[in-house]
Formats: sequence, C-alpha cells, structure tokens
Amino acid sequence: MDVRQIQVKSLQGANLASVQEIAPGLVLVFGAVGLLDEPGVFDLLSTAFPGATLAGCSTAGEITAKGVSDGTCVVTAIRFDTVRHRVVDAAVPAMAASEGAGREVGRALAAPDLAAILLFGKGVDVNGSALIEGLMAEVGRAVPISGGLAGDGGSFTRTLTVTPSGILPDRVVAVGLYGDGLKIGHGSFGGWSAFGPPRKVTRSEGNVLYELDGLPALDLYREYLGEYAKDLPASGLLFPFEMLDEGHASVGLIRTILGVDDAKGALILAGDIDPTGYLRLMHASTDNLVDGAEAAARRICDALGGEVGDGLGVLVSCVGRKLVMGDAVDEEVEAVAGVLGRSLKLTGFYSYGEIAPFSSTTDCKLHNQTMTVTFLGEH
Repeated sequence: MDVRQIQVKSLQGANLASVQEIAPGLVLVFGAVGLLDEPGVFDLLSTAFPGATLAGCSTAGEITAKGVSDGTCVVTAIRFDTVRHRVVDAAVPAMAASEGAGREVGRALAAPDLAAILLFGKGVDVNGSALIEGLMAEVGRAVPISGGLAGDGGSFTRTLTVTPSGILPDRVVAVGLYGDGLKIGHGSFGGWSAFGPPRKVTRSEGNVLYELDGLPALDLYREYLGEYAKDLPASGLLFPFEMLDEGHASVGLIRTILGVDDAKGALILAGDIDPTGYLRLMHASTDNLVDGAEAAARRICDALGGEVGDGLGVLVSCVGRKLVMGDAVDEEVEAVAGVLGRSLKLTGFYSYGEIAPFSSTTDCKLHNQTMTVTFLGEH
C-alpha cells in the first residue's frame, strides 16, 4: 500500500505530480465547499487520475497530520497492493430518500469478500441514521462502516459530495474495500459532559424532535441556551443532546442540532432518536475533547495489538468540537497522531455527523460530536 498526499489552496493550476506518480486506484478528496465548487474541478481531477476512482466531500475544516486548516483541499492518493475497491454513489434528493440511497449503494457493494465501507454524504437535508440503516440492510451488520456527513464551513446551507458521477450537492458516495488483505481499525469517542435534568421524549418522528416533557422542544432548548439562542442553529453545535434509555443511563450516542422549525417548535437533529427515551444537554472543554480524541486512537491500537504500522488514518470530527476548541483544535489531531504514530499520513475533515461502528461491535451508528478514526492498511 502506497499513500501520497497534497494540500492546496486551489485545485486550479495545482501541481499534482507528487500524488500522480504512484498511479493510485483510489483518490480521497476533502475540501472547502468553495474550492470544490470551482468550475471544472471534477474534470481536472478525473483527467489527473485517469486510472482512479474519486470519493470525498466538502468540509467544515480539513485535517492532515499537520493539523487543521480552512479553505484548502486535501487530495490523498492510495494504491493498494492486494485490497480491491469499488466506489458507488446514489442520489438523496430529500431527507425521506436517505434510507433508499443507503440501500442502493449497499446493493451495489454487497459481496462475500466485502471487508469494510467508507461512506461520505451530503450534510444537510439528510437523515444519517436512516442512510446507515439502509446500507446495513443490504450488506449486513458485520461489515464495518465509517466516514461522515459533509460540511460547508458551519453554514448548514449547501454541501458537496465527490463521486464518480461528479461533485454534486445531493449525493452519498460509498467505497467498498474487499479481500482478506485489508487491515482496518476503528475508534470513536466524545469527551462531552452532561448537565441539567433528563428530559422525556414525548413526541418525535425519526430525527425531528417536537416535544420534551410535553413542551415544545425548540422553546425548551432556547430557554437552556439563553443568549446563545439567537445564533441557532449554529450555536446548537455547542450544546448537543446525550441519548438516555428509560432508566436515564447513557446509550453512548450524542445528537447534534442541525436545524430548527419555528412554525412547529421542533428541532431537527443529525440522526434518529429513541421516541421512548430521554435526552440531556451536554457541554465540553478543550481538555476533555482532546482526551476523547486520544481515547479514539487508543481503541484502534488496542484492537490491532499495538503498533498500527504503515497505512492511512482517516479522521472525521464534528464541527461542534472545532467551535468549542477554537485555536486549540489542532491539539486533538496531534493527540491522535501521538498514539497512531507521527509518520502516519492522516486525512479527514470536520463534519455534520460521524459514521463509525458502535463501541466494540461492527454495528454501525451515526455519531455526533465525536472524533472518529479509521485506520486503513494491508497485511
């Protein structure tokens, strides 16, 4: 496995020779929405890498081993020695089409030797939980899935997905990895702390929360946020919900607010919630979030028995973490690199939802407000 990478402030006129020379089969592209939206970018990439398939998305910040950047594009070229791959995409014209899109890419990727899937998709007007459930319905729950939902710098207006069909606003793209030669590890961890009382979900539908304790969810949430309420939905990234079971115990999932519906008094969350469960607000400090990122990386090392070796680390972290940490955001990337090895190439982005296996199982979930790390290598 050979991995090369370049980070540029514009793909127009960029010198891609250093990443072209390995004749990659797969090219991951993560970049600011404005750069991916420039005229001719898809044709430029397709011409530069004629033997490769493209996958990726727009971001709310780009990640490399050097840290976190804004307004750049990271191109990571991968040439596998034994692992096969296939890249497929599907349209998500509206939120209700999320599960169907997951099923479509799942049917296209399903095979006896399917070892793992990388999944990237639009970050607005999508139900990430339904997308994942549709995909797992076709490939099974034993296939690990990781990735994330695209960003647009925190605007929550229009995201882009890099697919074999083009760079488009209404797509999800999935990379299937095949064969026994794949060496893979996953880790996902938050670092947020709960505050306030548990609130009973009394009316919800999928990822739309209408009522908590019989009260309009949006009104109650605004009361909690105080002066931050005027900046919704962006300020919702600072105060996500922890999902609790009927006994008020955490189920290990966090949900971010992606939008509000003033007319219905509702909150639109990044993924589904339990209609019979409870929710509790959360907040975080930089130190706790950095510790969480380190814990995510350690889970990979523990699972792989120590050193991860050569390969690629794909990091997907929530834009809410970036807002909390501010200028210290590089510290969570440094924490991951310190565990996995500072010579390991890293790529990734800040997202509107992270996708990873849940806990120690391969059963995949949509996570929010986590640092999710996937290690890819070959035996």
